[in-house]
Amino acid sequence: MAKVIIRELTPELLGDYLSFFDGDAFMDNPEWAGCYCMYYHFLGTYKEWEARSPSENRAAVSELILRGKAHGLLAYIDEKLVGWCHAAPRTALPKLDTLQGLGVDDAEQVGSIVCFVVAAPFRRRGIAHRLLEAACDMFIRWGLSIAEAYPHKKAKTDAENWRGPLSLYLSAGFKPFRELNNRIIVRKRLRK
Repeated sequence: MAKVIIRELTPELLGDYLSFFDGDAFMDNPEWAGCYCMYYHFLGTYKEWEARSPSENRAAVSELILRGKAHGLLAYIDEKLVGWCHAAPRTALPKLDTLQGLGVDDAEQVGSIVCFVVAAPFRRRGIAHRLLEAACDMFIRWGLSIAEAYPHKKAKTDAENWRGPLSLYLSAGFKPFRELNNRIIVRKRLRK
C-alpha cells in the first residue's frame, strides 16, 4: 500500500473534507451521508437532529471548520483523502455532556475521539490505527492528558463501528473506563 499521510483539519482543507463526505466517505452506507460529522456539535434534541437536512449539516460544519472550531485528522494516500477521525478537546464537543452516562468531571484534560470514517476500498489496511495514533499525538501537543473514546461493545458491521472498533482501542493501550448499555467508554493516559 502507498504511504498514508495524516493531516490535521484546517480551513485550507475544507474542500477536501467536503468532497470526501459528499462522495467516498459513505459509498457503502448512504443513509449516514448527511451527518458531515456535525452531530457532536449539535445541541438540539435527537428529534431535531433527525429533522436536519444534509445541506444544513454541511453548511454548519463548513462554518465551524472555517472558524477553526472543528477538529480532526484526515488520512491521504497519493493525495486522495481516504479517511477521517473526528478527534477534539472534549470541551469542543458539547453534545457529549448531554448524552446519558457520558458526563465526566475531568473534561478539561480529555481529548475525545467520536468518529472514524474510512472509505470502503481502504478499510483493514491500518488507516484507522494511524489516525488513532495521530489523534493521541495531537492531544499531547494540545496539553491534554487523557484520550477517550466511545465504541460499541458488540458492533456487527462497519457502519456500527463508526466510533471505531473496540479492538482498535484496546490494541492501542486504551482501557475500559465505564460501561454503558451498548457502548463502553475507553481511556488512555497520555502523560503522567
